[in-house]
Amino acid sequence: MTKVKNYKVATIQMDCELGNTEENIKTAEIYINKAYKMGAKLVILPELFNTGYRVEEDDSSLAEKIPGKTTNWLQQQSQNTNMMFITAIMECGEINGLVYDTAVIIDENGIVGSYKKSYLWDQEKIRFTPGNNDFPVFKTDLGNIGLQICYELGFPEPSRKLALNGADIIAFPSAFGKARTYVWDIANSSRAIENGVFTLSANRIGQDKDTQFAGHSKIVSPSGKILDELADSEGITIADINLDEVTEQRKKLPYLRDLDKSLYNNIGKQII
Repeated sequence: MTKVKNYKVATIQMDCELGNTEENIKTAEIYINKAYKMGAKLVILPELFNTGYRVEEDDSSLAEKIPGKTTNWLQQQSQNTNMMFITAIMECGEINGLVYDTAVIIDENGIVGSYKKSYLWDQEKIRFTPGNNDFPVFKTDLGNIGLQICYELGFPEPSRKLALNGADIIAFPSAFGKARTYVWDIANSSRAIENGVFTLSANRIGQDKDTQFAGHSKIVSPSGKILDELADSEGITIADINLDEVTEQRKKLPYLRDLDKSLYNNIGKQII
């Protein structure tokens, strides 16, 4: 595998129509085409972009197999554009009635990797089955990529484990609430700088029922610098990244080198 170190990444920030998968995919395709024209190679879409977030009464009917309709569509988009995609959608489990919130990496050949959300926010504990706290890193020709979803941005331990397992990039497809925008802003830079990774965070805008979304999708460098960011309108963030910055930042701030893993013994060996 030949790793590309210098390329453009993009996040898509969009509103969604509840339960209207066809219309949401049309909207996403508009922004995918824009990202393609801007030269992006890796594109992150928001959490549950295809269904909308507050569809709890229809979770089971809207959940899909992976691979399935939406991931197959993204694979076709990858074949058309030579871009890699990351998002999170509802996945129907092997046991009838179980639904997962699952992040996926997709290229022209299909599913590169997937991750089931482990830390569930509020009513998600009723809606979704949590993952098994396994935090894999996927080796791709665009670098080593770890996946986290929305609320998990606020937990430093999974991102730390992904970094220790070799992640250069951690992607956060999200539907993060507006009431906690301050958390979103601080945690994005914190996860980047404490691990020496790029964080790529695509968030929703708009409102589903009584839930408002924060927007503020952003691309953050390993030094914590915000390379591009949106406010609260639909659009695209895009920036050039160079994976050599990961190595350089970890030399400047050697948090991973100096980490004392024994400190984590009391909070569970499964974390680190």
